[in-house]
Amino acid sequence: MAAKDLYEKDLYLILGVKKSDDSAAVKKQYRKLARELHPDKTKGDKKLEERFKSVSEAYEILSDEKKRAEYDEMREAYKGGRIPQGGGFQGADFSDLFGSGGSQDIFGTIFGAGRGPRKGQDLAATTTISFRDSIYGTELDLKLAPQGGKANAVTTRIPAGINDGAKVKLKGRGGQGPAGPGDLYVTVNVVKHPIFSRNESNLLLTLPVTFSEATLGADIKVPTLDGDEVTVRIAPGTPNGRTLRIKARGIKTARGAGDLLITVEIQVPQRVDGKAKEALEAFAQATKEFDPRIDLAQKARA
Repeated sequence: MAAKDLYEKDLYLILGVKKSDDSAAVKKQYRKLARELHPDKTKGDKKLEERFKSVSEAYEILSDEKKRAEYDEMREAYKGGRIPQGGGFQGADFSDLFGSGGSQDIFGTIFGAGRGPRKGQDLAATTTISFRDSIYGTELDLKLAPQGGKANAVTTRIPAGINDGAKVKLKGRGGQGPAGPGDLYVTVNVVKHPIFSRNESNLLLTLPVTFSEATLGADIKVPTLDGDEVTVRIAPGTPNGRTLRIKARGIKTARGAGDLLITVEIQVPQRVDGKAKEALEAFAQATKEFDPRIDLAQKARA
């Protein structure tokens, strides 16, 4: 709406609300009319498009507490004859509206410097992807709430290496507004993997090994997220919890590839009998001078 015509128009009538209605009632009425008059629904009806524009412009003023108060004051001045009808400003006295600042731009005050119709509301959505897709990236088809009576679907690319809980911004895919659509923010949830996890660009894996493998040493094949296997060497006497590093077998990003970090976890059998038990008893006897708790009590007193 042209600034010169603002005080001549009854914005409350245009929007279909009372002057006494609060901001919640104004917002509710605007949403109702916006659904009815949206161009996607009116299908090229010029008259209804103009109505939608007028409603949006009225809401722009009445939804802002400061602008609404200034409009009310200016509207009363117009109806009381303090602003001449027909749009002529010459000789009009605005000092009773704005104090001594009679040269102030009344319309600039109402609209605000550089402000125009607002963009549509930003929307939020949530999606869930597999751990593998979070590492390599994927493309998703998202079904959103219908807008203007039409189905609303969007295809988006989830970047490789995305973290659980990260947000992807889809510009211009939010709610419609007088100044264009808002944005859509998609929160990405990642399903936990049965054996892999991550720390920044590194992949983590816990590798179960037997007591004899940790004690005597062994070469063990380990699966990777790529689908192939790598062979790691367990050195004789490897303790539980030691971490082995496989270079460049982690998450690949534009800055390079992370590593695969393998943590050794020594497993002991639930039950031992027969020759295995006899062998362990012989082993215990042969190594009885080895005491892993020799300084435990001393450390406890430190």
